[in-house]
Order: sequence, then structure tokens, then C-alpha cells
Amino acid sequence: MLVVHNISEICTGPIGATPLNGELPITRKRNAAIGIEVDTIAWIRDDDPASWPPNAELIDAKQGCVIPGLIDCHTHTVFAGTREDEYVQRAQGLSYAEIARRGGGIKNTVDAVRKCSVDQLVELALPRLQRMLALGVTTVEIKSGYGLTVEDELKMLRAVKRLSELQPIELVGTYLAAHTTPREFEGNPDGYLDVVLDAKVLDQIRDEGLAEFADVFCETTAFNIEQSRRFLTTCADAGLTPRIHADQITQIGASRLAAEVGASSADHLERIDDESIAAMRKAGTIAVLLPACSFYLGVEQAPARRIIDAGLPVAIATDFNPGSSVIESLPLTMSIACSQMGMTPAQTLVATTTNAAAVLKRDGKIGAIKEGTQADLTILEVPTIEQMCYFAGRNCTKTVIKKGRAV
Repeated sequence: MLVVHNISEICTGPIGATPLNGELPITRKRNAAIGIEVDTIAWIRDDDPASWPPNAELIDAKQGCVIPGLIDCHTHTVFAGTREDEYVQRAQGLSYAEIARRGGGIKNTVDAVRKCSVDQLVELALPRLQRMLALGVTTVEIKSGYGLTVEDELKMLRAVKRLSELQPIELVGTYLAAHTTPREFEGNPDGYLDVVLDAKVLDQIRDEGLAEFADVFCETTAFNIEQSRRFLTTCADAGLTPRIHADQITQIGASRLAAEVGASSADHLERIDDESIAAMRKAGTIAVLLPACSFYLGVEQAPARRIIDAGLPVAIATDFNPGSSVIESLPLTMSIACSQMGMTPAQTLVATTTNAAAVLKRDGKIGAIKEGTQADLTILEVPTIEQMCYFAGRNCTKTVIKKGRAV
């Protein structure tokens, strides 16, 4: 048995009421120790050595706070190439949409990814995941979307699956073939969807276990409402849970579509309106906010306070990608949510654990510290979650435990 002791406080969102909305309450427990049997939390007891098994392996938290392993539920971690030229162009006044209209953006990364093998994509992504792990992240969702051919989309998903075998972070694959229309199908997005929605392709994704979710970029620069509905419903019929990039640049009804198709989440939401918030709440669709993306692009943040006050559950993720959020740090993203969105550190903790687990259909298994849940823990060097967010950009992680093993 492994025992984590000398903890300042255990800080977690409760299991059984997920996803949490409104003020996102958390539970704090002081003077406690955590007992881990194999990969599961066996007990949470008073910090008294007399109550521990005599031969237990001990991890001294040294009065650091213990939180659930962080969950980054929206990333594009598998990619090739860099786009610092676009970073400079934005500094000179061009918008993300303008750069895309000029032929840049996603398509530049597509060119680089198509030149790579699975092994090369794995080699590029592995150190990114290692840095995420060092920041206390134990579960990461990774999307395709930079291949834009059947072969290259499957190649990206196979890289995600390979990466799952090479490092401790639990990875969740998402089929984002509908990221944008590739150059080969310029002016013919429906023809492109015919190709990536072929039944044989979706069967192959299922048979190889390459993805659990399907995602679409529903935007004026990508796919419209009808095309997005077609992509998501066809993928859902093949067993992939819908998610959607929604309301990032313009309001065209994407988040209402998310509610209509029963999506697990609608992500971005910088332009969400009250009607969409109400529809998502009724449908049980979670709002995934991406504060690091707005920070990186220098644009207005999503209205987190309005969404939370309306009772819609909120998750937070990095949106780590090579164009609009080259930020790997989920703790820094939490700090940005506090300073620019008006969220409290406690709310960001629930948004990156309990609610992020619900987005990935893993609530009840990960994302909280409770007897019977998977032993994914992050031990901080600081005594509270408030200090972790306060020290923006500083790595406050001391030890990471994934499935009961210090990694």
C-alpha cells in the first residue's frame, strides 16, 4: 500500500454531483492521509501513523496541498512545424481569421503534418506530454485535424494511441477531420465530408480504438451549421460522442447545435449568447472555456461569470496547438481564468478536474479524491490551490501519481 501523508489539505470537487454548476463548490480536508491500493484510493483517514498498515510505502507531502490529477480536456498536442510568423503578423494587427483567409493558419500545420510519419509525430509530441505531466496533468484529450486526408487523420490518431503506450498520461483521442476544408477541396466542403465520413473510415476508427469523440470547427471560416450537424450525427451513429468548436469568432448558432445533437461539450464560446447558454444547460452539454487561447490571441475572453451564474457547468482546458494557443501549462491557464475571466481558484480546480472528467465521460472514475476512485493525484509544493493559481507561470507541482504510481 502507498500512503500520502503530511498534507496541508486535500482539495477536491465531490463525486456524485457531476458536472458541477453555479459556484462550483469544493471540499477541503485537513490533517488527513490518503491510502492507495494498487491503482485505487482505498481510504482517506486522519494523519495518524497508527492507523496505517505497518509496511506501507510513504510519500511525504511536506505540508503541500493534494489535488486530483489535472485533466486537459481540449488539446491539439500532436502536430508538426511552428507558426511564429503568424504570431508576428498578429502583433502587427492581423486577426486569426484574416491570416486564415490569406491561406495561413491550420493549413500551414497540415502541410507539415502530412510530411511526417507516425514515428515522427510521436517523437515531436512525447516531450510536450512529459512537460504536461511535470505540471500535474494526468489525463489529456488530443484531437486530429491537421491531416485533412483519411490517411493523415488516421496517422494522427495512431500517433495518439502509440503515445498512450510510451508515457503515463492517459490519452483520449478525438476525430477532428472537420477542422477546415483542405486545399484539395477548396470550395467543396461537402465533397470533403463525403470522404472523411465514409463508413469504412469510421469503422476503422472504431475497430482500431483510435478515438472516443468526434469534433467539428463550426465557424464562418470552416463548416456551417448544416455541415457540422451532418458530421457530428454521422460520427455519433458510428459510436463517436459529439463535441464542437463553437462561437469562437462569430455567433452562428454552433453552441445551440451542440445542445441539439447532445454533444458532450461546446468549446471556446467567446461569442455565446444567453439563448445558447440555456439550451446547453437543458441538454447537459458542458461549456469548455479556453482562456489561454484568448490570452494568446489577445482577444476578449469567453463570458465565464455569465455562464457560471446561469448554472451551466464549466470546464477549462489549454487548447494547446501550434497556432492560437502555444501554451502547454494547464496551471497557467487556470491563473489566466482567475485574472481575466473572474473565476476563483476553487472554480478553476473543479473546471480542470471534476467537470473536465465529465466532458471526457470519465466522471466517477477520475477528477476527484474519494474512496474507490482511480488514484490520480497531484501533490503541490504550496499549501493551497489559491497559492498555485496566485503564482502564475510557476510550476508548483511536487509529485504526480497516476493510477497509484508516482510518475
